[in-house]
Amino acid sequence: MNANRSGARPEQAPDPTAGAVYDDASIAEPSLPAASIAQAYAEAPAAATSQATAHVATQAPVDKTSIAELSPHQAATYHPNPVAQAIATRRSVRAFRPDPVPQARIKALLELASRAPSGTNTQPWRVYVLTGQTLQRVIAAVLRAYDDPQRDALYVQEYAYYPRTWFSPYIERRRKVGWDLYTLLGIGRTDKQRMHAQHARNFRFFDAPVGLVFTIDRRLELGSWLDYGMFLQNLMIAARGEGLDTCPQAAFAQFHRVLTRELSLGDDEMVVCGMALGYAAHDALENTLQTSRDPVEAFTRFLD
Repeated sequence: MNANRSGARPEQAPDPTAGAVYDDASIAEPSLPAASIAQAYAEAPAAATSQATAHVATQAPVDKTSIAELSPHQAATYHPNPVAQAIATRRSVRAFRPDPVPQARIKALLELASRAPSGTNTQPWRVYVLTGQTLQRVIAAVLRAYDDPQRDALYVQEYAYYPRTWFSPYIERRRKVGWDLYTLLGIGRTDKQRMHAQHARNFRFFDAPVGLVFTIDRRLELGSWLDYGMFLQNLMIAARGEGLDTCPQAAFAQFHRVLTRELSLGDDEMVVCGMALGYAAHDALENTLQTSRDPVEAFTRFLD
Protein backbone atom coordinates (compact mmCIF):
# COMPACT_ATOMS: atom_id res chain seq x y z
CA MET A 1 0.00 0.00 0.00
CA ASN A 2 1.16 3.47 -0.78
CA ALA A 3 1.86 5.41 2.38
CA ASN A 4 3.77 8.35 0.90
CA ARG A 5 3.10 10.96 -1.74
CA SER A 6 4.43 10.76 -5.28
CA GLY A 7 6.29 14.04 -5.60
CA ALA A 8 9.66 12.35 -5.47
CA ARG A 9 12.84 14.01 -6.68
CA PRO A 10 13.83 13.05 -10.24
CA GLU A 11 16.46 10.58 -9.02
CA GLN A 12 13.93 8.83 -6.82
CA ALA A 13 11.19 6.46 -7.85
CA PRO A 14 7.76 7.84 -7.03
CA ASP A 15 5.45 5.86 -4.85
CA PRO A 16 3.00 3.88 -6.95
CA THR A 17 0.35 6.57 -6.98
CA ALA A 18 -2.56 4.27 -6.54
CA GLY A 19 -2.29 2.71 -3.17
CA ALA A 20 -1.10 -0.85 -3.05
CA VAL A 21 0.28 -2.57 -6.09
CA TYR A 22 0.04 -6.26 -5.35
CA ASP A 23 -1.03 -7.94 -8.57
CA ASP A 24 -2.36 -6.66 -11.83
CA ALA A 25 -3.44 -9.69 -13.82
CA SER A 26 -6.33 -9.18 -16.18
CA ILE A 27 -9.74 -9.58 -14.62
CA ALA A 28 -12.47 -11.97 -15.60
CA GLU A 29 -15.65 -11.90 -13.58
CA PRO A 30 -16.10 -15.36 -12.04
CA SER A 31 -19.25 -17.18 -12.99
CA LEU A 32 -19.45 -18.63 -9.49
CA PRO A 33 -18.97 -16.04 -6.70
CA ALA A 34 -16.93 -17.19 -3.71
CA ALA A 35 -19.67 -16.07 -1.34
CA SER A 36 -22.12 -18.28 -3.19
CA ILE A 37 -19.77 -21.22 -2.74
CA ALA A 38 -19.51 -20.53 0.98
CA GLN A 39 -23.28 -20.36 1.31
CA ALA A 40 -23.70 -23.52 -0.70
CA TYR A 41 -21.23 -25.36 1.50
CA ALA A 42 -23.12 -24.26 4.59
CA GLU A 43 -26.41 -25.47 3.16
CA ALA A 44 -25.38 -28.56 1.21
CA PRO A 45 -21.69 -29.54 1.11
CA ALA A 46 -22.13 -32.18 -1.58
CA ALA A 47 -24.00 -29.77 -3.84
CA ALA A 48 -21.33 -27.11 -3.37
CA THR A 49 -18.58 -29.54 -4.26
CA SER A 50 -20.42 -30.53 -7.40
CA GLN A 51 -21.05 -26.88 -8.32
CA ALA A 52 -17.41 -25.90 -7.81
CA THR A 53 -16.22 -28.88 -9.82
CA ALA A 54 -18.55 -27.96 -12.66
CA HIS A 55 -17.18 -24.39 -12.58
CA VAL A 56 -13.60 -25.63 -12.87
CA ALA A 57 -14.57 -27.90 -15.73
CA THR A 58 -15.72 -24.90 -17.75
CA GLN A 59 -12.30 -23.25 -17.64
CA ALA A 60 -10.24 -23.32 -20.83
CA PRO A 61 -7.53 -26.01 -20.60
CA VAL A 62 -3.90 -24.93 -20.66
CA ASP A 63 -0.68 -26.94 -20.53
CA LYS A 64 1.04 -24.60 -18.09
CA THR A 65 1.61 -25.80 -14.54
CA SER A 66 2.51 -22.50 -12.91
CA ILE A 67 0.11 -19.56 -12.66
CA ALA A 68 3.14 -17.27 -12.98
CA GLU A 69 3.72 -18.63 -16.51
CA LEU A 70 0.22 -17.92 -17.76
CA SER A 71 -0.59 -15.06 -20.07
CA PRO A 72 -2.87 -12.35 -18.62
CA HIS A 73 -5.81 -13.85 -20.49
CA GLN A 74 -5.05 -17.35 -19.25
CA ALA A 75 -4.52 -16.10 -15.72
CA ALA A 76 -7.97 -14.58 -15.84
CA THR A 77 -9.71 -17.64 -17.20
CA TYR A 78 -7.89 -20.70 -15.88
CA HIS A 79 -7.51 -21.68 -12.24
CA PRO A 80 -7.82 -24.99 -10.48
CA ASN A 81 -10.64 -23.68 -8.29
CA PRO A 82 -12.70 -20.50 -7.84
CA VAL A 83 -10.68 -19.41 -4.80
CA ALA A 84 -7.46 -19.56 -6.83
CA GLN A 85 -9.18 -17.60 -9.59
CA ALA A 86 -10.15 -14.86 -7.13
CA ILE A 87 -6.64 -14.67 -5.70
CA ALA A 88 -4.87 -14.64 -9.07
CA THR A 89 -7.15 -11.95 -10.53
CA ARG A 90 -7.00 -9.62 -7.53
CA ARG A 91 -5.16 -6.42 -8.39
CA SER A 92 -4.96 -2.83 -7.25
CA VAL A 93 -7.45 -1.06 -9.50
CA ARG A 94 -6.92 2.65 -10.08
CA ALA A 95 -10.04 3.58 -12.05
CA PHE A 96 -13.60 2.48 -11.29
CA ARG A 97 -16.99 2.67 -12.94
CA PRO A 98 -19.69 4.60 -11.06
CA ASP A 99 -22.01 1.57 -10.80
CA PRO A 100 -23.30 1.37 -7.21
CA VAL A 101 -22.64 -1.61 -4.97
CA PRO A 102 -25.68 -2.58 -2.87
CA GLN A 103 -25.21 -2.27 0.87
CA ALA A 104 -26.36 -5.85 1.35
CA ARG A 105 -23.52 -7.05 -0.87
CA ILE A 106 -20.95 -4.98 1.02
CA LYS A 107 -22.25 -6.37 4.30
CA ALA A 108 -21.97 -9.93 2.96
CA LEU A 109 -18.37 -9.31 1.89
CA LEU A 110 -17.45 -7.94 5.31
CA GLU A 111 -19.13 -10.87 7.01
CA LEU A 112 -17.10 -13.27 4.89
CA ALA A 113 -13.88 -11.30 5.50
CA SER A 114 -14.46 -11.45 9.26
CA ARG A 115 -13.78 -15.18 9.13
CA ALA A 116 -10.09 -14.22 9.04
CA PRO A 117 -8.06 -15.72 11.88
CA SER A 118 -7.03 -13.54 14.79
CA GLY A 119 -5.07 -14.35 17.92
CA THR A 120 -7.46 -15.70 20.58
CA ASN A 121 -10.32 -14.46 18.36
CA THR A 122 -9.62 -10.79 19.18
CA GLN A 123 -11.04 -9.58 15.82
CA PRO A 124 -9.26 -6.19 15.83
CA TRP A 125 -10.93 -4.71 12.73
CA ARG A 126 -13.28 -1.73 12.64
CA VAL A 127 -14.71 -0.60 9.31
CA TYR A 128 -16.38 2.58 8.05
CA VAL A 129 -18.27 2.19 4.76
CA LEU A 130 -18.56 5.47 2.85
CA THR A 131 -21.03 6.05 0.02
CA GLY A 132 -23.10 8.89 -1.40
CA GLN A 133 -22.86 12.30 0.26
CA THR A 134 -20.67 11.07 3.11
CA LEU A 135 -18.15 9.71 0.63
CA GLN A 136 -18.04 13.01 -1.26
CA ARG A 137 -17.70 15.02 1.96
CA VAL A 138 -14.76 12.93 3.14
CA ILE A 139 -13.10 13.10 -0.28
CA ALA A 140 -13.39 16.90 -0.31
CA ALA A 141 -11.96 17.21 3.21
CA VAL A 142 -8.98 14.96 2.53
CA LEU A 143 -8.22 16.68 -0.78
CA ARG A 144 -8.15 20.06 0.96
CA ALA A 145 -5.58 18.69 3.37
CA TYR A 146 -3.60 17.07 0.57
CA ASP A 147 -3.40 20.36 -1.34
CA ASP A 148 -2.32 22.34 1.73
CA PRO A 149 1.21 23.75 1.17
CA GLN A 150 1.99 22.84 4.80
CA ARG A 151 0.64 19.31 4.37
CA ASP A 152 3.72 17.35 5.43
CA ALA A 153 4.14 19.42 8.57
CA LEU A 154 0.47 19.35 9.53
CA TYR A 155 -0.39 15.77 8.63
CA VAL A 156 1.87 12.94 9.72
CA GLN A 157 0.82 9.32 9.75
CA GLU A 158 0.91 7.53 13.08
CA TYR A 159 2.86 4.51 11.95
CA ALA A 160 5.72 3.95 9.52
CA TYR A 161 4.59 1.88 6.56
CA TYR A 162 7.91 1.91 4.70
CA PRO A 163 11.50 1.60 6.02
CA ARG A 164 13.21 4.82 7.03
CA THR A 165 16.07 4.00 4.66
CA TRP A 166 15.50 1.94 1.54
CA PHE A 167 17.78 -0.95 0.61
CA SER A 168 18.03 -3.79 -1.91
CA PRO A 169 16.04 -5.65 -3.18
CA TYR A 170 13.08 -3.56 -1.99
CA ILE A 171 14.20 -0.23 -3.42
CA GLU A 172 14.52 -1.75 -6.91
CA ARG A 173 11.03 -3.21 -6.74
CA ARG A 174 9.63 0.08 -5.51
CA ARG A 175 11.30 2.06 -8.27
CA LYS A 176 10.16 -0.34 -10.96
CA VAL A 177 6.48 -0.31 -10.06
CA GLY A 178 6.49 3.47 -9.60
CA TRP A 179 8.08 4.22 -12.94
CA ASP A 180 6.12 1.50 -14.73
CA LEU A 181 2.89 3.19 -13.69
CA TYR A 182 4.08 6.70 -14.50
CA THR A 183 5.49 5.64 -17.85
CA LEU A 184 2.19 4.00 -18.68
CA LEU A 185 0.40 7.28 -17.90
CA GLY A 186 2.96 9.40 -19.74
CA ILE A 187 4.13 11.18 -16.59
CA GLY A 188 7.77 12.24 -16.70
CA ARG A 189 10.16 12.15 -13.79
CA THR A 190 10.18 15.91 -13.41
CA ASP A 191 6.45 16.46 -14.00
CA LYS A 192 5.59 17.26 -10.39
CA GLN A 193 2.20 18.76 -11.23
CA ARG A 194 0.94 15.61 -12.93
CA MET A 195 2.44 13.45 -10.20
CA HIS A 196 0.53 15.48 -7.62
CA ALA A 197 -2.71 15.16 -9.59
CA GLN A 198 -2.30 11.42 -10.08
CA HIS A 199 -1.58 10.84 -6.41
CA ALA A 200 -4.63 12.92 -5.52
CA ARG A 201 -6.77 10.26 -7.19
CA ASN A 202 -6.00 8.11 -4.16
CA PHE A 203 -8.12 10.43 -2.08
CA ARG A 204 -11.03 10.21 -4.52
CA PHE A 205 -10.93 6.45 -4.04
CA PHE A 206 -10.21 6.38 -7.77
CA ASP A 207 -13.87 7.29 -8.42
CA ALA A 208 -15.11 4.08 -6.81
CA PRO A 209 -18.71 4.22 -5.52
CA VAL A 210 -17.60 2.82 -2.15
CA GLY A 211 -14.77 3.99 0.08
CA LEU A 212 -13.75 1.99 3.12
CA VAL A 213 -11.77 3.27 6.08
CA PHE A 214 -10.23 0.77 8.49
CA THR A 215 -9.20 1.51 12.06
CA ILE A 216 -7.66 -0.44 14.92
CA ASP A 217 -7.61 0.09 18.67
CA ARG A 218 -4.29 1.86 19.22
CA ARG A 219 -3.71 -0.14 22.43
CA LEU A 220 -3.34 -3.37 20.47
CA GLU A 221 0.08 -4.67 19.52
CA LEU A 222 1.84 -5.91 16.37
CA GLY A 223 0.12 -9.29 16.35
CA SER A 224 -3.25 -7.64 15.82
CA TRP A 225 -1.87 -5.83 12.77
CA LEU A 226 -0.91 -9.20 11.32
CA ASP A 227 -4.49 -10.35 11.95
CA TYR A 228 -5.75 -7.19 10.27
CA GLY A 229 -3.78 -7.94 7.12
CA MET A 230 -5.51 -11.29 6.82
CA PHE A 231 -8.89 -9.59 7.22
CA LEU A 232 -8.07 -7.10 4.47
CA GLN A 233 -6.90 -9.85 2.13
CA ASN A 234 -10.06 -11.84 2.85
CA LEU A 235 -12.13 -8.82 1.90
CA MET A 236 -10.29 -8.26 -1.36
CA ILE A 237 -10.55 -11.93 -2.35
CA ALA A 238 -14.22 -12.06 -1.40
CA ALA A 239 -14.80 -8.99 -3.55
CA ARG A 240 -13.18 -10.69 -6.54
CA GLY A 241 -15.46 -13.64 -5.98
CA GLU A 242 -18.37 -11.29 -6.54
CA GLY A 243 -16.85 -9.73 -9.66
CA LEU A 244 -15.82 -6.60 -7.73
CA ASP A 245 -12.42 -4.93 -7.54
CA THR A 246 -10.46 -3.11 -4.86
CA CYS A 247 -7.45 -0.95 -4.16
CA PRO A 248 -6.05 -0.94 -0.61
CA GLN A 249 -4.68 2.50 0.20
CA ALA A 250 -2.30 3.22 3.08
CA ALA A 251 -2.02 6.80 1.76
CA PHE A 252 -5.09 7.71 3.82
CA ALA A 253 -3.17 7.08 7.06
CA GLN A 254 -1.36 10.41 6.67
CA PHE A 255 -4.69 12.20 7.01
CA HIS A 256 -5.91 10.45 10.14
CA ARG A 257 -6.72 13.78 11.77
CA VAL A 258 -9.08 14.65 8.92
CA LEU A 259 -10.72 11.22 9.02
CA THR A 260 -11.05 11.41 12.80
CA ARG A 261 -12.94 14.67 12.45
CA GLU A 262 -15.10 13.68 9.50
CA LEU A 263 -16.00 10.21 10.78
CA SER A 264 -16.08 11.01 14.51
CA LEU A 265 -13.49 8.37 15.30
CA GLY A 266 -12.84 7.58 18.94
CA ASP A 267 -9.65 8.56 20.73
CA ASP A 268 -8.69 4.89 20.84
CA GLU A 269 -8.88 4.44 17.06
CA MET A 270 -5.88 4.54 14.75
CA VAL A 271 -6.40 4.68 10.97
CA VAL A 272 -4.90 1.61 9.31
CA CYS A 273 -5.74 2.35 5.66
CA GLY A 274 -8.50 3.04 3.19
CA MET A 275 -9.80 0.90 0.36
CA ALA A 276 -11.66 1.59 -2.87
CA LEU A 277 -14.38 -0.91 -3.78
CA GLY A 278 -16.38 -1.19 -6.98
CA TYR A 279 -16.21 -2.34 -10.60
CA ALA A 280 -13.03 -1.75 -12.59
CA ALA A 281 -13.11 0.58 -15.58
CA HIS A 282 -11.52 -1.88 -17.98
CA ASP A 283 -10.79 0.77 -20.61
CA ALA A 284 -8.69 2.87 -18.20
CA LEU A 285 -5.00 2.90 -19.10
CA GLU A 286 -3.84 2.65 -15.49
CA ASN A 287 -5.74 -0.61 -15.09
CA THR A 288 -3.50 -2.27 -17.66
CA LEU A 289 -0.49 -2.14 -15.34
CA GLN A 290 0.82 -5.58 -14.44
CA THR A 291 3.31 -6.28 -11.69
CA SER A 292 5.76 -9.14 -11.48
CA ARG A 293 6.37 -11.65 -8.71
CA ASP A 294 9.54 -13.53 -7.83
CA PRO A 295 9.40 -17.26 -8.43
CA VAL A 296 8.73 -19.47 -5.44
CA GLU A 297 12.34 -20.63 -5.45
CA ALA A 298 13.50 -17.07 -4.78
CA PHE A 299 11.71 -16.76 -1.43
CA THR A 300 11.29 -20.36 -0.25
CA ARG A 301 13.49 -23.07 1.19
CA PHE A 302 12.21 -26.63 1.19
CA LEU A 303 13.84 -28.57 4.03
CA ASP A 304 13.35 -32.34 4.16
